[in-house]
Amino acid sequence: MLPAFDYIAAMMRLSGFLLLSLVMASVHAASVVEQKNPDSGLSRWHTEGLEFSLELIQLIPDFVRAVFDSKGLPPEIIDSVSSYCVFGTIVRNRADVPLSYNIADWRYVTADGIEHVGKLKSEWVSEWREMGVAFRWTLLPEAQTWQVGDWGQGFTTVNLPHGTPFDLHYSWTRGDQIHHATIEGLRCAPEQLEK
Repeated sequence: MLPAFDYIAAMMRLSGFLLLSLVMASVHAASVVEQKNPDSGLSRWHTEGLEFSLELIQLIPDFVRAVFDSKGLPPEIIDSVSSYCVFGTIVRNRADVPLSYNIADWRYVTADGIEHVGKLKSEWVSEWREMGVAFRWTLLPEAQTWQVGDWGQGFTTVNLPHGTPFDLHYSWTRGDQIHHATIEGLRCAPEQLEK
């Protein structure tokens, strides 16, 4: 048993650690706008009011196939990527300081509560390299630091069936502070457009 003074000192250190932990990881409720294309029926979602701006655009498999086919990639790669849930993803730094993100930390949570991890650019590139294909374009870099006003875009992929609804739990870093936000009610694009 700790003497009273040692116990109080230990509790103060623990309280300080817990307070520091709360300060170091803040949670944001992203204001999200969904827009539906009246011609295609496909949706795009973008966050508003956050320093780390995220936009996700549904991409149907035929579009993904056309993009990868136009680059001369083999059918095995085209079929593999288009079997995934794919989004055109745009990230922007709207802060007044550099921001970083790492897609490896993002989670796609389906209605059954299961957390899914996206397939990273480095995983695709490694898989393609083993097939003898040197290709790195179109996919969003998995980890970046954006300077003030910087932005980037690329495909993000998760191995979910087409049409699957999910919530995206994502994060970014400002200095040494981690920020978390959630976009609820996202959906993978359908297998094909409705006629």
